Amino acid sequence: MSNKINNLVYANNKFGFQLFSEIHKSQSDENVFISPISIAIALSMTYNGAAGKTQEAMAKTLNFQGMSLEEINQANQDLGILLNSLNPEIKLNIANSIWARKGMSFYPIFIQVNQYFYQSQVREIDFNDPESVKIINNWVKDKTEGKIDEIIEELEPGGVMVLLNATYFQGNWAKQFSGNSTREVLFYLADGTSKLHPIMFQSQRYLYYENEDFQAVSLPYKKPLASMYIFLPREQVGLEGFYQVLNEENWEDWMKQFRGGYKVNLGLPKFKNEYKVTLNDILKSLGMEIAFNKGADFSKMNPEQLCISEVKHKTFVEVNETGTEAAAVTSVGIMPVSLPIPVNMLINRPFFFAIRENNSGTILFMGAITNPKN
Repeated sequence: MSNKINNLVYANNKFGFQLFSEIHKSQSDENVFISPISIAIALSMTYNGAAGKTQEAMAKTLNFQGMSLEEINQANQDLGILLNSLNPEIKLNIANSIWARKGMSFYPIFIQVNQYFYQSQVREIDFNDPESVKIINNWVKDKTEGKIDEIIEELEPGGVMVLLNATYFQGNWAKQFSGNSTREVLFYLADGTSKLHPIMFQSQRYLYYENEDFQAVSLPYKKPLASMYIFLPREQVGLEGFYQVLNEENWEDWMKQFRGGYKVNLGLPKFKNEYKVTLNDILKSLGMEIAFNKGADFSKMNPEQLCISEVKHKTFVEVNETGTEAAAVTSVGIMPVSLPIPVNMLINRPFFFAIRENNSGTILFMGAITNPKN
C-alpha cells in the first residue's frame, strides 16, 4: 500500500475515533453505529470547494494537515480501487453523487475533480420540486441495496447543492454459525437490568488478544481481507472505561497484538440496528465551526458565499449466523450564507393591486379590493 493511502487511512480512522467519542458524549446509553469512511469521503468531496480559513479548519478536523489537496484526492481514488478489489467474495460498494441546483453554475474544476477522483455522479435538480427528494432518496435506496431508504426529508428552499456518499457492505463469515447453536441467554444491560437475547455459539480458531482492559476477537469474512473485531471490556472496566483508551494510536497497537493458535469458545449476540445522527454540532466541536457560519469560504465551488447547512449520517447493520450486512449514507447540504429574510404578509384588509406588462411598463389593470367576494 502506498504512503499516500496509509496517510489517508490513518487520517480517516483517527477522524472516526474522534467522531465516535464526540457522539458518545451526547448519546452514551444508545446503540451507536457510524461509517467513518462514508463521512470522510462526503467531507473530502466538499473540501475540494473550500478555501482560506475554512479549508484550514476542515483539514484540521479531517486530519489532513501535511497532505496537499492533490494527494488527498489521489489517495481517495487509490483507496477506492483497493476497497473495490474485495469483491466478489465480499460485497463492498462505495458510491458518490452531487445534486446541484438547476440553473446555478459551479466551477467546472470542482465538478470535474469530484467526477474523476470520487466517481461522483453529478445531476441538476429543482430544489423546489418535492419529486427531487424522491429522486435523491431512490439513489440512496439503490446504492444501499434497500437498507437505507431515505437521507433527505426535504430540500432547503435556499439550498444549492447536496453531496452524498453511500457505502454498502455484505460479507459471509468464513466459518458460519450453526442456527442450532443459537439460544436465548441473559444479556446484561448497563443499568444493571438484564434481558433474554439470542446468542450465537461457536468454537473455532480465531485471532485473539486480551489485556487488563478487554478481551478481543477477530472474526474473518470469507475473503480474509475483511474481519469484524469485537472488543469485550472487562466487567470492572465497562464500556465507559474502554472508551477512555479507545483512540487511533491504541487501535494501531492492538491490531499488531492479535495472535492465532487460540480456540475461542465464542458467544456472539445476533443484532440488527438502525442509527441516524446530524453531525453539525459534532463537527463544530472538532474544529469545523467556520464551515457552517457566515465566515465560511467555499469559493472554489462558486463565486457566491456558501456554507454547509447540514451534515446527516444514517446507518444500518445486521449480524446473524450467516454474516454481516451494513450500509451507510452521508449527506452534506450546501446553501448561501445570506438566506432571504423571512417576512410574513397576511393580506386580510383592503388592498390595491395592478397588472403590468413588464417589457414596456404598461399598466394593463389596476384596482383596489375592499370587500373580496368569490
